[in-house]
Amino acid sequence: MNEVVELAKKAKEASHALSVASSRAKDAALHRMADDLVKSTDKILAENEKDMAAARERKISSAMMDRLLLTDERVKGMAEGLREVAALSDPVGEVIRGWRRPNGLLITRVRTTLGVIGMVFEARPNVVVDAAGLCLKAGSAALMRGGSEAIHSNIILARLLCEAATAAGMPDGCIQLIETTDRRAVMEMLKLNEYIDLVIPRGGHGLIQTVVDNSTIPVIKHFRGLTHTYVDAGADVGMAVAIVNNAKTQRPSTCNALETLLVHSKIAADALPPIAAKLRDAGVEIRGDEKVKVLAPDCVLAQEDDWSTEYLDLVISIKVVDDIEEAITHIRTYSSGLAEAIVTNDYAGASRFCAAVDSAAVYVNASIRFTDGGQFGLGAEIGITTDKIFPRGPMGLEALTSSKYVIYGEGQIRE
Repeated sequence: MNEVVELAKKAKEASHALSVASSRAKDAALHRMADDLVKSTDKILAENEKDMAAARERKISSAMMDRLLLTDERVKGMAEGLREVAALSDPVGEVIRGWRRPNGLLITRVRTTLGVIGMVFEARPNVVVDAAGLCLKAGSAALMRGGSEAIHSNIILARLLCEAATAAGMPDGCIQLIETTDRRAVMEMLKLNEYIDLVIPRGGHGLIQTVVDNSTIPVIKHFRGLTHTYVDAGADVGMAVAIVNNAKTQRPSTCNALETLLVHSKIAADALPPIAAKLRDAGVEIRGDEKVKVLAPDCVLAQEDDWSTEYLDLVISIKVVDDIEEAITHIRTYSSGLAEAIVTNDYAGASRFCAAVDSAAVYVNASIRFTDGGQFGLGAEIGITTDKIFPRGPMGLEALTSSKYVIYGEGQIRE
């Protein structure tokens, strides 16, 4: 599709100018983008309502509706995210390491821009703002293609951001959205390795697998968030109730919401009834094993596929385990590698859990809902990668840079 190719070419050209833009200029653009979002809140919400109306007509899931919805507060939050990114140190040009060789050469490893970052995502219009802001601060152009469910929201946001950035002196084409909903546009985009340097997909497992299978461009994957919290025998019950309830109900449609709860058999009789009661009060459907059903009789008996299901909704699976090793084995078997937590007062148990559980984020006595770039102090995030190679976990500014070696000499030649 010629439209996609032309947008990619324009992004590549813009990336050259953006790569050498000053920190002051980029920060000024980010503040202008934030201001314009807030000023245009009514326009944004009007376009978002078109998407919401279409979603209601199609009767999409409540989780998807929550991801799609924009409100005054969410628009303000997106704007604040841009301002937080502006306040962060500019990674471009940072010297990561430097050393001098015996021959006098001074070798430095320096952070540098990636070039053009392609974003493919589903019904989360906030991704437009997060991606545009982070890519701009990291000195890379952003070429985005969102899902058809959020087409009106995505278009208004991308246009506002693009206009604000160029008005503040950024190169035309540094923020672009592929506005067609034709799925062929994604396939075309994934083959443009001449212009696009990295692709980051955000959405369901199907979308990400499609991108991985079809892209000729390097891909950083944001796979599903099948997460766990383990309540150990030495846990404080009150703390466990609060952490589990927050992790499941604070915003259940997100990838860092709790999906499976594991409870040590020695504390199950004390901990499960108040945990179940708190979850029921929040409207959560509990799917438990036979031991859970004894302590929470109104729960649904869990099936094997519940342990491997990312609900993204007010549903949780609960299992009673005999010890920490069984909990670790369960997590290793079913986890997506995004985030896990242990609730315990046993230091040795916490240390064992942290060492043995190989996820991008591992918590002791805290809610996994903190698995977020903003909560980690990284500013807005462009995604949470579950890959084991760098970058891993919430991706902030540094994760959107590469590096190069810059070598200073005084006339040295190799003998």
